Amino acid sequence: MATELAITAVGADRPGVVAGVTGALAALDCNLEDTSMTILRGRFAMVLIVRAPSGVDRDAVEAALAAPAAELGLDVSVRPSAAATADVAGAPWNLAVYGADRPGSVHRVTAALADVGVNIVDLTTRVIGDPAHPVYAMLLEVVVPDDVAVDALRDRLGAVAAELGVEWSMHESDADVL
Repeated sequence: MATELAITAVGADRPGVVAGVTGALAALDCNLEDTSMTILRGRFAMVLIVRAPSGVDRDAVEAALAAPAAELGLDVSVRPSAAATADVAGAPWNLAVYGADRPGSVHRVTAALADVGVNIVDLTTRVIGDPAHPVYAMLLEVVVPDDVAVDALRDRLGAVAAELGVEWSMHESDADVL
């Protein structure tokens, strides 16, 4: 029986990180099912959902990742993957928020979404622009449940944006391959 594992790896960004981790997994005949990888201020972070073949358990995957982790200076964690939850039925939307960087902005926006049952499927934040006048950018991909009125959600987000003093926009997502 195959085993599903959640793997995280974080370390200084450098060439070969993805190849090192995925090479160790390929050697075990593990399949990468879902992945997310990014660079955050010079730190590389990856999250992988991996299907390990019968006979390859968590300990074997940890052992296989030990050498590339040590060579590449990565902190690696291997855990059994939690049972998958059902996808939230609804429409995909994109939300962008731009403004002054201040503590609590991400919380305020995401709490407004959570309060009405909107599921966040991806969230990225960056400080962009001129260092003398930086702008905090928050980009979200969300699923708005069928029973949530989009106009009411827009009103709610508009109120939060006004309180935070930020600009925002929201539009339905186009169908993507990913």
